[in-house]
Amino acid sequence: MRFLHTSDWHLGRSLHRVNLLDAQAAFIDHLVTTAREERVDAVVVAGDVYDRAVPPLTAVELFDTALHRLADLGVPTVMISGNHDSARRLGVGAGLIGKAGIHLRTEPARCGEPVLLADEHGDVAFYGLPYLEPTLVKDTFQLDKAGHEAVLGAAMDQVRADLAGRPHGTRSVVLAHAFVTGGEPSDSERDITVGGVDSVPAAVFDGVDYAALGHLHSAQTVSERVRYSGSPLAYSFSEASHRKSMWLIDLGPGGEVHAERVDCPVPRPLARISGTLDALLTDPRWDTATDAWVEATLTDPVRPAEPMARLAERFAHVLSLVFAPEKTADDPAVSYAQRLKGRSEQQIAEDFVAHVRGSAPDPHERTVLRGAFDATQALEAQREVAR
Repeated sequence: MRFLHTSDWHLGRSLHRVNLLDAQAAFIDHLVTTAREERVDAVVVAGDVYDRAVPPLTAVELFDTALHRLADLGVPTVMISGNHDSARRLGVGAGLIGKAGIHLRTEPARCGEPVLLADEHGDVAFYGLPYLEPTLVKDTFQLDKAGHEAVLGAAMDQVRADLAGRPHGTRSVVLAHAFVTGGEPSDSERDITVGGVDSVPAAVFDGVDYAALGHLHSAQTVSERVRYSGSPLAYSFSEASHRKSMWLIDLGPGGEVHAERVDCPVPRPLARISGTLDALLTDPRWDTATDAWVEATLTDPVRPAEPMARLAERFAHVLSLVFAPEKTADDPAVSYAQRLKGRSEQQIAEDFVAHVRGSAPDPHERTVLRGAFDATQALEAQREVAR
């Protein structure tokens, strides 16, 4: 069984106000061409099809075009909703669309119901696990308390139970949208922390032949059988060094995995440059960035006049300007930044309590603070669903 693993299309997203719709359309062209030329048996999309719950009409039109082109190609496609998608909106018409070979999996209660595809070696069961927001789905899985590991583990229990009842030799693929321990995040993924924990161990996917993951934007191999495809385009300057690609997976008759990366088209490279304004305008080492989308960090001790306009004379596609004046070690701003670096919201709040009151929060107060952060995040998740 040969299939393409992709994710995190984020249709409708821009890069610092640059419309990326043409670049996203070029990726869809590339996806369809690759599916045809590589004679794939399926395409899997592991969530975040759209960038927000209510996408712009142009993004919906591009998605509709993608579905028609894949259906016309006769390539079955399995998609799940991610944390940026509205599962209800994405899943509208799923039953009808499924008859055309486009299988949308957006309902948590159906995690144990696979899409069955077959090759000369037998069936392959594709299980779609949509993004599972713990506070919203714990009742679905009959859990008293829930975190990411608990709800994803419960969903995988359903997968393994269904797989156990299928003929011996049935191979299996799981699509999931989650942050797996060991993965490398970027600045453009939305925080999914609950209870101070946002990651799940790779072992939660034990028992299946391949886990096609979405959420993190760089292509990563967590293990031979657990991989992220990453996003097809860069959506923040933290992704400037990423090689954007899809995974071309060959699943052998005994569940053997052979994986090959297929590069995605790059509309324009990204570059991060840093130095004083005069240095950025004259240093020849930045010649390679003149045609790139640029994030410039100015280290001048005093903010220079009209820096963006002056940078644009050399870097026509400069998009982002950051001021980071060089400071001495005893500068109060430096020491404050060092105190905050790498600390969670919970730790910062606890430090604030200790500073104001003179004593650190006790265990009960820490629990109250944690509950407040979780409740705020759950409310935001509910607002996304309601949009």
